[in-house]
Amino acid sequence: MTDWWRGSVTYQVYPRSFQDDDGDGIGDLKGITRRLPHIADLGADAVWLSPIFTSPMLDMGYDVSNYTDVDPVFGTLKDYDALIAAAHKLGLKVIIDQVMNHTSDQHPAFVESRSSRNNPKTDWYVWVDPRHDGTPPSNWLSVFGGPAWQWDARRKQYYFHNFLSQQPDMNFHNPEVQEFHLANMRFWLERGTDGFRFDTVNFFFHDKLLRHDAADYRIKPVAPGNPYEMQYHLYSKNQPENLPWLERIRDLMDEFPGTSTVGEMGESNHPIEMMGEYTQPGRLNQCYSFDMMGYDYSAAFFRSKIGAFFAGAPDGWPMWAFSNHDVVRQATRWAKHGISQDALAKQAGTLLLSFQGSICLWEGEELGQTDTELALSELTDPQGINFWPEPIGRDNTRTPMVWDASPNGGFTKGKPWLPVKAPQLARNVASQQGVAGSVLETYRTMIGYRKATPALMSGATQFIVLPEPLLAFTRGDTLLCVFNLSPEAQAVQVAGVAGLTGPTLDANLKGQTLTLGPNGAAFLLVNGAVKFATLAD
Repeated sequence: MTDWWRGSVTYQVYPRSFQDDDGDGIGDLKGITRRLPHIADLGADAVWLSPIFTSPMLDMGYDVSNYTDVDPVFGTLKDYDALIAAAHKLGLKVIIDQVMNHTSDQHPAFVESRSSRNNPKTDWYVWVDPRHDGTPPSNWLSVFGGPAWQWDARRKQYYFHNFLSQQPDMNFHNPEVQEFHLANMRFWLERGTDGFRFDTVNFFFHDKLLRHDAADYRIKPVAPGNPYEMQYHLYSKNQPENLPWLERIRDLMDEFPGTSTVGEMGESNHPIEMMGEYTQPGRLNQCYSFDMMGYDYSAAFFRSKIGAFFAGAPDGWPMWAFSNHDVVRQATRWAKHGISQDALAKQAGTLLLSFQGSICLWEGEELGQTDTELALSELTDPQGINFWPEPIGRDNTRTPMVWDASPNGGFTKGKPWLPVKAPQLARNVASQQGVAGSVLETYRTMIGYRKATPALMSGATQFIVLPEPLLAFTRGDTLLCVFNLSPEAQAVQVAGVAGLTGPTLDANLKGQTLTLGPNGAAFLLVNGAVKFATLAD
């Protein structure tokens, strides 16, 4: 089945934090392989591995120094091949991160490029002379703070970096850079890899004229913790040349039937529209943004995002996610909307898995995990350190997976690279497995229901506008989904349904009166024109 990704559920694994089998406190490929049955039993279709390539780990693997080998901290290529074989035996696809926008400054290509202005890789990166007053050529900012330009005394030029200064951006206007990355991708595809998740997929190209980015049109009366969000990034990223490059990638992927691509849309201005643009036929298969990883948990919010995507890109395909390795966990972000941590966690999972599109789950969300409270001295993440005490949720969300109630949660026999603290230890796999009504079993049930229900896999979405906090929509012609996004019970009258079906959360249908308890969820069979009315009517 070549389009297995359509409607699929992908489980994101952060290799450093999933399972450590060699006792050094850092997760590894052998550990992931041993724990793959957990992901398969959950019902996921695919595993996404965050970067496993050789790296100095200044940005935890998102600073690559060798694209065609495994970093020793994670294992070897032989270990990777074994992981692929084990995953495929369990019916799981394996998608790996591709971090192409930038490399580590220790990558041989950058070492050569910075050595002089006259070498074979002199323009593999973005090098620019200073202005007459010695300042950088544009006002572009780094996501990780400060200017996006770093002075290099060797070449007496600035180089461009969207992230750390040790992560120089590659120059995709150079065809040799594109060929370099196509060859790297081919290397992994030939090893049996089922696809790629592209980091910062809208960052590849920069404006050749180096024009200044504008101030963000959304006025910010108080400066945010990160001034990067004060600019509207018209020129430092989001360039039209990104699209033909994605089409070249698609040509490569088509040589390997059954593979898939997903892009990370790193943009706060019009990301839903860009997701649609980037997933048009011949480009990416799927794309996600950070839109649903914020603090809004209202019915109007979810209607607007999903509705906007399918209205603007009927031929595109979204991947929806509520959290990942870069943001605060959903049970922490949305805590005020839940009657309890468990109730909110179960509803969030049920809600996400009812959406039209593909779904991505962040490791630990199936346990209802929350962010870990960390002191500055416990942080390893440069973004977290640079913007302390902003609650940006990177190290806080990346703490190790908790498998049981033993010391360090069964993650390692050594000292974990980030601590496993009591609130996280209490929410472990062993204590929830097989327990009816647990967060874990709720996820398993809902994934199974999704995969067995054609309406949830491929049915079109039609929203029904109800007063907050009720979210209602039909999937196809046969299924009505209703959610109470609040910690207070809600009741409403509904006609055109034959009764409850599938997994419900604190829901009851008596006659035409649907009652949803706090954080309740209901799936109903449609047998006519669905109509809602308030009880007062």
